Amino acid sequence: MSDQQQAFIQMISKRLGRPMSSETPRHPFKGAPDFWKTYELDLEQRIDLFRDNWAKAGGHSFRFSTMDDVKRFIVEQAHSLQARQVVQQNQPELLALRLKEHLPSCKVATWSPGNRDELVATAASADIGISMVDQAVAHTGSIVVTSSDNTGRSVSLLPTVFLAIIPVDRLKTRLGEALATYDGLPRKHFPAGIHFISGPSRSADIENDLTIGVHGPGVVFALLVG
Repeated sequence: MSDQQQAFIQMISKRLGRPMSSETPRHPFKGAPDFWKTYELDLEQRIDLFRDNWAKAGGHSFRFSTMDDVKRFIVEQAHSLQARQVVQQNQPELLALRLKEHLPSCKVATWSPGNRDELVATAASADIGISMVDQAVAHTGSIVVTSSDNTGRSVSLLPTVFLAIIPVDRLKTRLGEALATYDGLPRKHFPAGIHFISGPSRSADIENDLTIGVHGPGVVFALLVG
């Protein structure tokens, strides 16, 4: 420790009215306690808790029985928003919806390996971005999406509205459950990025003046299916 660092800590200790510690503090506990590692809610409890926490963060959620129901919701939202550009991830579940056929008045683009600059520009001009999520977490009200050649992060970060489709069997109780799925993955199988999203984009200045949608989607839908 430099003399300057020591003087700074001594000043803090003096103001706190206690002597400066000369020994490294012990940290007997590491990570989550054992009881938390086994804590798990049943499916309906997970869904209710996720939707409650998601709403507190400013997001909207709906629950559907089938992907056909989800498709009808997407089409209705596109018409309601008068969307002209939609961008979706290159995922089998989304391609099976055949949105290009059901949204003839929209330009529906699919993320795919190719010209990155063109794809990013497409996502930036899109009214709606759509993605199947990898996981969701009830206790934090978060969704987890990964990025790769076929799943660009711009789809969830740049459009005005983001629709996140969550199969309910991917909904976890705790954040640790979601993180554990990436433990020990070989480097070649590790995602290019792992992104945690909790509601719409929020930014606040030094006076805590909150603004929605400055650095990302201002409206985010969580569509639970199953």
